[in-house]
Amino acid sequence: MSRIGNRIIAIPENVTVTVDSGAVSVKGPKGELTLNIDKKVDVEVKDNTVVVTRKNDTIPAKQIHGTTNANIRNMIIGVSEGFSKSLEIIGVGYRFNLKGNTLVINAGYSHPVELEVPEGLKLEAKGNNQVTVSGISKEKVGEFAANIRKVRKPEPYKGKGIRYVGEYVRRKEGKKAK
Repeated sequence: MSRIGNRIIAIPENVTVTVDSGAVSVKGPKGELTLNIDKKVDVEVKDNTVVVTRKNDTIPAKQIHGTTNANIRNMIIGVSEGFSKSLEIIGVGYRFNLKGNTLVINAGYSHPVELEVPEGLKLEAKGNNQVTVSGISKEKVGEFAANIRKVRKPEPYKGKGIRYVGEYVRRKEGKKAK
């Protein structure tokens, strides 16, 4: 029995959810998102709630049941509140720069790394060592934040690199001199 799949999702006042021909559309004050529904599950909207049920008890149907429920819940949160992830860069000479729709990262390489900001996302720089990625799609926000972090992952000896704000990096001792 899927606990996530059987969860009933409440719809806030300023959000509308519509289900038609294999797709769920969620509209809110921050924007609109659409999700294609797998044929193994049914989605119903009743009394300001969304209920996701599976058609049978096969393993693929059980797998997609909870995923569909979680994706619809994330869409509702995204169009009403939005999602954001903050990253910080640590190291001498390491910094973030915003140039229009491009994030320029100086992370100790011989050249600056330029990342194009995807459509629907917004970047906000706090100084030159912190940046916040925000948007209505949890998937896009998380993926772009992971791509930024991938430029220079935090290393365990000095802790230099790009990390999420509040992320704990396990430190190693290094070689000992006799």
